[in-house]
Amino acid sequence: MVAAMLLVVVPLWPASPGLLRNCWKLLQRKFQQSCPGLSSPPWEPALAVQGPAIFTEPANDTSGSKENSSLLDGIFWMAAPKNRRSIEINRCRRRNPRNLIKVKNNIDVCPECGHLKLKHVLCGFCYGKVRKETAEIRRQIGKQEGGPFKAPPTETVVLYTGETPSPHDQGKRIVERDRKRPSWFTQN
Repeated sequence: MVAAMLLVVVPLWPASPGLLRNCWKLLQRKFQQSCPGLSSPPWEPALAVQGPAIFTEPANDTSGSKENSSLLDGIFWMAAPKNRRSIEINRCRRRNPRNLIKVKNNIDVCPECGHLKLKHVLCGFCYGKVRKETAEIRRQIGKQEGGPFKAPPTETVVLYTGETPSPHDQGKRIVERDRKRPSWFTQN
């Protein structure tokens, strides 16, 4: 008596019951074709790892069946292009005006520093100068007050060299800077 073992490969996609049934029938038919003298043993499923086809197609099929199927019929094939795109079509697609960088017409010269900037947008170079100046003012306030949590809850006025406090500045915190007021830093 010849012992036979049947390997069942379980796919993970949703159409697996019908696919398993078809593969089961195909395996029975192939086994009966490869061993015609043996009676069919009781079939039992066994766990297996998916690999190459177990049974190969016979070289000359004399059973007369017109069926041309294999174990690869149930594989979902990926889509592939039917024709190659020509160089002209590729270049036309890539150089389409909607894919190119747009020309900006709203570029202006900054009146303060002379660098290029977008209209109605703060100049990046001038903004860098403003950030440096405000960082210096904050550092000086931190030295005067002794820390960020000791600041009085009043408005702050920054006075540069040669400026005197106005009557509106009474009761406000005054920070004096030892330099000339920058042209972009307006006085309130």
